[in-house]
Amino acid sequence: MKKIIILGCPGSGKSTFAVELQRYTGLPLVHLDKIWWKPNKTHITRSEFDEKLDAVLHTDAWIIDGDYSRTYEVRMKACDTVFFLDYSEETCMAGIRARVGQERKELPWVENELAPDLVEEVHRYREQNRLAVLELFEKYPDKEIHIFHNRKEAEQWLTAQKREICRRI
Repeated sequence: MKKIIILGCPGSGKSTFAVELQRYTGLPLVHLDKIWWKPNKTHITRSEFDEKLDAVLHTDAWIIDGDYSRTYEVRMKACDTVFFLDYSEETCMAGIRARVGQERKELPWVENELAPDLVEEVHRYREQNRLAVLELFEKYPDKEIHIFHNRKEAEQWLTAQKREICRRI
């Protein structure tokens, strides 16, 4: 487990999970939102993004946090491990509501209101992005895949990893 991607609907807690996973593994953590977005809420070009992502993918070890469906396959090819936070729409909506007004390390600004386009992305995630992720799991059966259906499952997995690391020390 040296090249990890974390996928899931907006609001599922990908970044939070990634930070915890990084604490246990010590692997470099890359937030795709930090690559894509500029502080003025504009973003870099797709070609710039692809170049920066490609540079990360060609390093020896990483955790990449972010859904960015356009890049699913290139990341799936490069990784050895996938964490898919396959949570309900209700859980993800609660997640995006809870982060309004909160400072987040993976974004260069504070979201002061619920963005309508983000709400729409959550509503259509299960029918679009989720299906694409599941198809890639079938296409790349050699990957270590962890699917969590709720926050408790993810927390339990992280707790078990922490215990395992403590045993080895």
